[in-house]
Amino acid sequence: MVTIVDYGAGNIFSVQNMFKKIGVQAVTASDEAAVEKAEKLILPGVGAFDTCAKKLEESGLRQILQKKVIENKTPVLGICVGMQLMMQQSEEGLLPGLGWIKGKTVKFRPENMSANLKIPHMGWADIELDKSSALFNDMYPEPRFYFVHSFYAVPEDNNDTLAYARHGIRFSAALERDNIRGVQFHPEKSHKYGMKLLENFVKYY
Repeated sequence: MVTIVDYGAGNIFSVQNMFKKIGVQAVTASDEAAVEKAEKLILPGVGAFDTCAKKLEESGLRQILQKKVIENKTPVLGICVGMQLMMQQSEEGLLPGLGWIKGKTVKFRPENMSANLKIPHMGWADIELDKSSALFNDMYPEPRFYFVHSFYAVPEDNNDTLAYARHGIRFSAALERDNIRGVQFHPEKSHKYGMKLLENFVKYY
């Protein structure tokens, strides 16, 4: 059973609809009991880091998520700000992240951009796999995903980066450590590429 964590800050129904398209039942959970039952977790996130971190705290789900992910090793996939919340902190705010992956998220700097590049980074971008992962098994050639973000993750350990993309600079587009995975892009907006990625998450983890 795939459980999408509903803490009030994510594209819940878009993600759920994408699972439906690949024939996978995905339920939403906004209380501890529902999260406790999860076999696989999706942590979405849209908006500013502090806003999402505050809503997660107010939801009362932070403790059960720590138990499920860190103690029970439940597979989890963070999406967009959901992935950023997995880091320790963000330049976008003052509140702490979940700290599942050491590092922080930082803002794209205009000085690193050519004149035709804008912030936020919005639109399709190619990704470059840095290591092998079942998350990208049998992926379509030349994988491209849809991004909408002004901040990107910088893990302390480069081995935590699964894939890179480019927007002025080369940045971490996907992270992986043990049972924890995160993607900066939106698989629910990435058509066949996103469908394959979500299918792999369900199949292999």
